[in-house]
Amino acid sequence: MKVLLVDDDLIHLTILRRIFEKSNDEVVTARNGKEALRCLEFDPGFQVILTDIMMPEMDGVELLEHIRECDSTKDIPTIGFTSGDVEFFRKQTSEHFDQLVAKPMDFYDLYALARSSARAAIN
Repeated sequence: MKVLLVDDDLIHLTILRRIFEKSNDEVVTARNGKEALRCLEFDPGFQVILTDIMMPEMDGVELLEHIRECDSTKDIPTIGFTSGDVEFFRKQTSEHFDQLVAKPMDFYDLYALARSSARAAIN
């Protein structure tokens, strides 16, 4: 599975990257939405995107809007996570995340959610 991980927290990125790499998944990381968009412009072939919501420069909500506007990325399952109010972000976004979860979260649960979302998109 090819995964794009987007988070400004280096510790979260490192933990998630290691979990995915243990299963031999290909992992690309970005520290904010702008970096993630550059990754997607270069290679839109990701099977799932996991993104923090609250980040500097471009947050996860704005990133999601760009993802959904582009024909080459609009169908990629996108999972958002936040330490903020999950219901607020659900109401705030005109485009919806495939899943939106609260921090702190179990990283292995997030991994399982990403894997099931990617499989569902294939079928």
